[in-house]
Amino acid sequence: MSKRKTYLQNAALLTGSGLVLRALGMGFRVVLAAYLGGEGMGLYQLILALYMVFVSFATSGINVASARLAAQSLARGSGMAETLRGLCFTALGFGTTAMVAQAVLAGPCARYLLHDIRAETALLILAPSLPFMAVSGAVRGCFLAARRVQPNITAQLIEQLVRMAVAVAGLRALAQWGAGYGCAAVLLGNTVSEGVSCGVMLAFAARTPEFVPRPGAPLHPYTRKELYDILWPIEGSRLLASALQAAESSLIPYTLALCTGSRTEAVAQYGSLKGMALPLLFFPFSVLGALSGLLMPEITRAHTKGDTAAMRRLIFTMLRLTGAFSLAAGAGFVVFGAPLAQFVYHDAEVGRYVQILGFVAPFMYLESMVDGVLKGLGEQLATFRYSLLDSILRITAIWFVVPKYGMMGFLGVMVVSNLMTFCLNMKRMMEQIKKPSPDRGRRPKAG
Repeated sequence: MSKRKTYLQNAALLTGSGLVLRALGMGFRVVLAAYLGGEGMGLYQLILALYMVFVSFATSGINVASARLAAQSLARGSGMAETLRGLCFTALGFGTTAMVAQAVLAGPCARYLLHDIRAETALLILAPSLPFMAVSGAVRGCFLAARRVQPNITAQLIEQLVRMAVAVAGLRALAQWGAGYGCAAVLLGNTVSEGVSCGVMLAFAARTPEFVPRPGAPLHPYTRKELYDILWPIEGSRLLASALQAAESSLIPYTLALCTGSRTEAVAQYGSLKGMALPLLFFPFSVLGALSGLLMPEITRAHTKGDTAAMRRLIFTMLRLTGAFSLAAGAGFVVFGAPLAQFVYHDAEVGRYVQILGFVAPFMYLESMVDGVLKGLGEQLATFRYSLLDSILRITAIWFVVPKYGMMGFLGVMVVSNLMTFCLNMKRMMEQIKKPSPDRGRRPKAG
């Protein structure tokens, strides 16, 4: 099969599976909201925000390193058996370290960072998922390097279905005992599904020709320097970003409680926004996510080849399609947000949040797409700087604004934040696409 045909087939598979997974995820959110309510969803979101710090340590570096080093092994003709084995051992080390750290810190983090001791049990239940997640990430990167997407898609679909089944079964048994037990039941589904997904990925790897040991293949296909030169910068940046996001997430209900006078009401408001309104607002983005999956590799390829004309054409096509779609989606949320939220969640408060954020939804959609373009153009450092600046400003604004103005103040912070990051990313992207190709203007001298 030609590389072009393989790419198109993989893009179609990724697009279709992405839409299915987002639809399943949205349906799962609706079920969770029905069982947990606003307060339970708020606690669930707080736990996930802290969990993502440990996930970042366990997986962020190894995910990228595995794809790059596996592709390097293929390019050198050395096969990937030893590469896969070495990466899995490295991933297991990071995942186990993250698991132990989360288990040890679960109590103090629940008490002093999340200000809710009910989170401790859920954090302990989640901790064993981290080694499975890290090893799965290493195997997934090797499959991507080999241009095999079907194992990843199959594992993700099985993972989501197992997560939903275990969570719903647990909720039916435990939700009646309160939000803490309900969240523990849901997050048990995460841990079980990660273990199943890891097993599926390893089973596929055992049957994949590229991963079969080759006679004479080097025992150490990459050096430690090659591994850690990729791994540490990504680990550091992602860990810092996720830590700031966790700090922001814990600060929101804390400052809301200063305004409302009730911690329970503050967590419920936070859950209604983060756990219900925002997933509904971003559900249409699944269509744009499919577009991104098709266009981003082509934009990167054109940039790498120095084909500025093709790169600009693809980027402006993306902007036109995203702009038209996001304006329609934003208008739809402004007009129909309240009845839509009432139909999906049976919650009028969620509808108000959706209507307000509908005005800024086009900028949120565009900013996400432009961020992806910048990363495809090799501007990861710029996007990280903007994200870091945004997090610091949001935390500062939340601290001063939300205790006085409550949820309306936080929505205002969100609007200003999204407009700022949109403008910064858009400005950077326009600067990059105005630059001439390195090959342009280099004409051979007349003989």
